[in-house]
Amino acid sequence: MLFEKIIFNILAFSLFIIIFFKMIKKNDTNYVIILCMQALGILIGFIEIIFRLNMGYFMKFLVYILSVIIPIIIIFIEFKGIDFSEIIYITLAKIAILMSDTKGAKNFLINLITKYHESYLGHKMLAEIYEKEGGMRKAIDEYVQAIQINKKDYDSYYKVSYLLNDLGKKKEASEMLEELLKKKPEMLDATILLGDIYCEQERYKEASNIYNDALKYNPASYELYYNMGIVYTMLNDFKNAKSCYEKAAEINTLLYNGYYSLAQISLIYNDLEEAEKYFMQSVLSKDVEPKAYYNLAKIYMIRGDKENAIKFLNIAIELEHDFYNKADKEPIFIPIKSYINYPNMDDEQVKDNNLTQKEIKVQEHLEKTMKLVGKLSFNNIKLKKEKQNQIIDIEEQKEKE
Repeated sequence: MLFEKIIFNILAFSLFIIIFFKMIKKNDTNYVIILCMQALGILIGFIEIIFRLNMGYFMKFLVYILSVIIPIIIIFIEFKGIDFSEIIYITLAKIAILMSDTKGAKNFLINLITKYHESYLGHKMLAEIYEKEGGMRKAIDEYVQAIQINKKDYDSYYKVSYLLNDLGKKKEASEMLEELLKKKPEMLDATILLGDIYCEQERYKEASNIYNDALKYNPASYELYYNMGIVYTMLNDFKNAKSCYEKAAEINTLLYNGYYSLAQISLIYNDLEEAEKYFMQSVLSKDVEPKAYYNLAKIYMIRGDKENAIKFLNIAIELEHDFYNKADKEPIFIPIKSYINYPNMDDEQVKDNNLTQKEIKVQEHLEKTMKLVGKLSFNNIKLKKEKQNQIIDIEEQKEKE
């Protein structure tokens, strides 16, 4: 029993010396807390030996924790490359964040990275706080510091690219994303963001290439198929665009904006039945609901179903008043003009449009294509009628002769 107590005190004292020299070497007063706990445990141990006391199991366990277990854990953690002070500062910062004390959290983290420039967690946490506050440039600086410490921190690499893109630095953002995808080609967010930048710059061919590469790693991503549909649409490859939209909708049945694009492509191919089906599915999206009803009204007018045409046109106008003037200029609605409801202009409409720029652009492109195809179709019909009339005239002429 006495031998055990002697071994314990030698071990506890040795650990005390190690922690003490760590404090001196790093010039970090945070170790004082550990030294005080160790000193208390050693003191209790010496008192037990000197006065030959027999402490209970709880007291012995407490002494071992204070003098041996905690110091060994700290030495092991630091052997793994994590500083004790870093743990304290990070813990205090997290507590401050939970208490909504962002300023306090920043102070703890700034103190940490001032003492330990190579604190990966300190830089990353500080970057996240700056980002939430809107301090984009400060956030980028801290994320860059985190990357320099941990070269495999691909999330921070993506964050820098994302923030650079938000600041309008498209070239720097795309270069970083291209580099990131070489290292981690399966990173879906990076692919989508780079594709968005390419689409903004109308580099559709390059966008389709990166989407196709990403499909090897993310074959069940509806986002990839949907974005590929957009790219193929802008390249006027409507066959592949339709295939991609259908695949995206198959994976995500709630992709109502995708149904709207499918309906537009169906109209380009003059497939009214399929267009009707897809427009009906797309009305569940508030972003395209008025336009879907407007197009449905046109389809029913082509079919001669005036009742449904009036119903859907009035719904479109009720949802978005601008469609009243649009319908007024549309020749196809001339037969039902008297049945169109004039909108209540006093009723203020708040347009909550969540469509992205590329979605707006692709829908406008499809609308222009539909108009172009519509004009060509009308001209073809006109030519056919003229030929038919010529044939009738010739036949009538022969009969007279």
